[in-house]
Amino acid sequence: MLHVPIFSIFAAKLYKVLKQLLVKFVKLRRTIKQKIGIPNTVLLLSFFTGIFGATVAIIIKNLLHFTTSILGNAFPEAEINYLYLAFPFIGIVLTMWYVVRLVKDNLSHGVSIVLKSMCKSKGKLRRHNIYSSMIASTITVGFGGSVGLEAPIVLTGAAVGSNLAQFFNLSPKNTRLMLACGSTAAMAAIFKAPIAAIVFAVEVLMLDLTTAAILPLLISAATGTLLSIFFLGENVMLSIPFTSTYQLQNIPFYIILGIFAGFVSVYFLRMLRFIEKWMGKFKNRYIKALLGGLFLGGLIFVFPVFYGEGYESVNAIINGNAFPIFQHSPISFISDSHFVFLVFIALVILVKVIAMALTTSSGGVGGVFAPCLFVGAFSGFFVSEILNYYLGLDLPVINFILAGMAGVMAGVMQAPLTGIFLIAELTTGYVLLVPLMITASVAYLTVHPFEKYSVYTKKLAEMGALKTHNKDKFAMKRIKWQSLIDYDILTISIHSSLRDYTNLIAKCKRNLFVVLDDNNRFAGLLVMDQHRDIIFKQELYDYVFVKDLMITPEIFVYETDSGEDVIEKFNVSQNFNLPVITQDQEYVGFLSKSKVLSAYKEFVASESED
Repeated sequence: MLHVPIFSIFAAKLYKVLKQLLVKFVKLRRTIKQKIGIPNTVLLLSFFTGIFGATVAIIIKNLLHFTTSILGNAFPEAEINYLYLAFPFIGIVLTMWYVVRLVKDNLSHGVSIVLKSMCKSKGKLRRHNIYSSMIASTITVGFGGSVGLEAPIVLTGAAVGSNLAQFFNLSPKNTRLMLACGSTAAMAAIFKAPIAAIVFAVEVLMLDLTTAAILPLLISAATGTLLSIFFLGENVMLSIPFTSTYQLQNIPFYIILGIFAGFVSVYFLRMLRFIEKWMGKFKNRYIKALLGGLFLGGLIFVFPVFYGEGYESVNAIINGNAFPIFQHSPISFISDSHFVFLVFIALVILVKVIAMALTTSSGGVGGVFAPCLFVGAFSGFFVSEILNYYLGLDLPVINFILAGMAGVMAGVMQAPLTGIFLIAELTTGYVLLVPLMITASVAYLTVHPFEKYSVYTKKLAEMGALKTHNKDKFAMKRIKWQSLIDYDILTISIHSSLRDYTNLIAKCKRNLFVVLDDNNRFAGLLVMDQHRDIIFKQELYDYVFVKDLMITPEIFVYETDSGEDVIEKFNVSQNFNLPVITQDQEYVGFLSKSKVLSAYKEFVASESED
């Protein structure tokens, strides 16, 4: 009992000290902004964001290595490993428990969360995103979940930049920039590819590449890359022994690969959505985890190549050693026949998408970045093997593997530049730049007629919240024009007389009136300026009726119209006011073109705030 007062005094003093430190830190924050100004504050924060973003990427990679090392010791030295049936299920259950019980937030599809924040939340991410995805994805992938760590790492880095910006009370524009700097630093640290990381921020996260944004992005990317080299060494993720320069006679085959990668990307996107929709029918999380975990375990048991991120298998085929992709598989005997071998590779391409979708939709946390590279690598390997074996060609397999990776990235993420520069930097050179450009461009063009949106933007587009580089279009989507409706326009029955009409005019200062039929539906308009010649002729009051005076507009605004539809209707009609009605022709109110344009200007000004 004697220790209680001592502990209370110590706790009180500690609280006082921490409070004083916090006050001083807040004052320092204000001093920094006042002394060096907002632009220099952004540059300073971009440097620290680069350090912290790269640090979390390094931590996640080491956590995964630590987890897989521990679990790898549990694997027996056997041809067939039955633990593949259990480990993915255990990982999904543990991840689901952590997310549901401790985080209590959605962590799936990390890049989509970042993109949603850019579009809807002014770049603000929650504090738990700094660590929550890091822990959840390590559990999922460490236990064999067939997804990648890149998206959680990007989310973590973005959360670091976003929360730093929020702490310094930066504007929404600069908060988005700091978020992009965080994701850039994290991605640059993963792949040691600073240019690709910057391109990713612009192409995928839809950041405006302005003069003010270039330098902070460069600082974060360079800082992240250097820190990764310092702690992880100069070795890149993929071990590529040699890439020969491309030959002009092989260009048609890169086009063929681009078309193949495009159709694989369409399959990737649609199969992912199909499985997510099917798994979404199960409302009970535990049933979902049970089904997904068991199915995933079964797939990994047959195809051990799906265990974890899969970069070991990609490195194996790049180095000309396909044996590891059959190792520990109960159907490894099929590799003796080349035709059956190609069938197996085709199944690897198709089933990998299913394994990835089962992981994420059943409660696991991870991204599609690594699966894209995996599927792309095996697609390039598959096409080159067929052309070499059956047509007697001598195509460089490594080049096709790398080009396939760029092609599937371009198709699934609809980010051809990111795919091109990432693979170019991973090869530590640009000797394959032209084949990468051809394959990625053809794959992108192949996908576009079938899929308008990428794996990250589909849901945001359905919500009408997708921010694109077309700022006018984005602004019109975000404007809530329904809040601008004028409900003060008076209504009159279609059977009313001129006398009723003049009495209504006497009660109102407006010169516009809405005519309704017997069912309270919109029938037409009365514009007072058009009736000045008769409204003072009292002898006509009981002989002229509203139905003879009203006009019926050809264009209406419906409640369900988008902002783009509204502007288009104003432009076509050349009117300054349009009636708003429901699909059943019920009158709602009136919309003014000037109000819509004012709201548009205010939104653009807020988005461009310095």
